This record gives sequence, C-alpha cells and structure tokens, in this order.
Amino acid sequence: MNTDSDVLRYTAFATDPSGGNPAGVVLDARALDDEEMLAVAARLGYSETAFLTPAPDGASRSYTARYFSPKAEVPFCGHATVATAVALGEIHGPGDYLFATPAGEVPVTVTRGADGTPRATLTSVEPQITDVTPDDLAEALAALNWAASDLDPALPPRIAYAGARHLVLAAATRARLADLSYDFARLEALMHRIGLTTVQLVWRASEFVFHARDPFPVGGVVEDPATGAAAAAFGAYARTLGLVPSEAVLTLHQGEDMGRPGELTVTLREGDPRVRVSGAAVRIPG
Repeated sequence: MNTDSDVLRYTAFATDPSGGNPAGVVLDARALDDEEMLAVAARLGYSETAFLTPAPDGASRSYTARYFSPKAEVPFCGHATVATAVALGEIHGPGDYLFATPAGEVPVTVTRGADGTPRATLTSVEPQITDVTPDDLAEALAALNWAASDLDPALPPRIAYAGARHLVLAAATRARLADLSYDFARLEALMHRIGLTTVQLVWRASEFVFHARDPFPVGGVVEDPATGAAAAAFGAYARTLGLVPSEAVLTLHQGEDMGRPGELTVTLREGDPRVRVSGAAVRIPG
C-alpha cells in the first residue's frame, strides 16, 4: 500500500472544501500497523485521519474504524466518521453503515440531498455527563486565560462524553469566544491528566443555536475546526442539564473564527439517550 496516495481527503460539516474540518480517510488499512497509521496521520497534519478495516464477521457495510491525530490515537472522531461515511457512500451508495470504534458501535446513515450534496448522520454511543472539580476548572480557566466572570452561569461547566471526553465551558459573550489565545502546554497537561480529547468552548446565540470552538492540544492541533464528537457530547450535556427539551434539533456553528465555517446538526430524540450528529462532507481537490 502506498500510504500517502491512498489517503482520501474530505472536509466534514461543510459543502465548500475551504470550510469545515478536513479529515484523512483510509478505506483499507489492513496493511498498516499502529505506528504506520500514526505516521500517516502525522504527515497529513489534519486533526484526525480515519482508518478502516473490514468487519471481522465480514458483514456488508460494516467496518472497524480507528482514528489518529498527528500525535495519538483517539477513541472516536465525529468529523472523520462523517467524512468516511460520505466517502463510502460515493462508492457503495447511500444507506446505512456500521463502524465498530474503540468507543463502541456507531451506526451512520448516508443520504443525498435534493441538490446532490451527500450528508451523513452518526448515532453516538450512550453519553455520560460528570462534574469537573473546582481545582480542574480553575486550571482550565488559567490555561485558557479566562476569568471566572467570562463564563455563562446559565451553562455550568461539565465533562461530557459521547465517545470521547470533552470539558464544556460556556462563554458569556461572543467576543470572549472569539478571542482564543491559550497556554498550549498547560492546557495539554491538564487534558492528559483528566483524560480529555478537547475542551469545548460554546456561546449560546439563541434557544437552539450555539457557536463552538475546540482547542485540541493533546492531538497536536491548536484548534479543531468542526468537532462531531464534541457536538454529540454537547447535545447530551444540554439535554441532561435541562437547557433544551429532551427532543430537539440544535445547530452548532464552528470554525468561523478560523476562517473555516462549518455547521453541525445535533438531534435529540425522546426516549433515546444517544445523540445524532449530521453534516455534509465533500472531497478536497488535489
């Protein structure tokens, strides 16, 4: 396998290749070991690259999926899942796919809109919401150069999980969210210590519309442009804390402050603890 030429490049949560979050996609990684997968991800330099192998039972449209940032493997990645599903849909057609990830089984449905743009909807593993200790919160704020008064008291800090762990911090103003200048090494150390994949910074624009940014130093990336795993975790967070109804559709805008605008749709269903995250994905030319 020529590992570089066999890496497909897609951007997820956007219809323009210059927006959203780029991901590498390797549809057949059977020839690669862990070190080689990490090396491919590092050379590509995107926040994540997905590596597929056929399901052990040989089931149709079922795959084992692994995700690597330039620095480490992560248990689950939403934008790379959306990108990979769209790549599969372009080869095998729309419909249902199943990814066995380190975090658990993630069903994905690929559709094509009236304009022909492919979209994928992933269904998360069952989420969990936990408290963050006062000391860890204080350290996170210090690393971000945020004051406690920068937080929105209506959206309290929590650690949210829907395949990967994210510390959710809500900014009181859009200006606070837009001004991201943090201590990379200090935040990375905290995240390693308490097992975080990203810190999800959000600002509530209206009842069902939010803006988000995700520092990702543990992956060797200053900021992730559009974070599907964090969007799933945030949907669970918002529902658990009663910030939105138990059945709702949320829109998350991410990447605007990086010049890579993307849109993530988060769907909550009554009676189902899992969270659905949808978005478009398109091939990056070249």
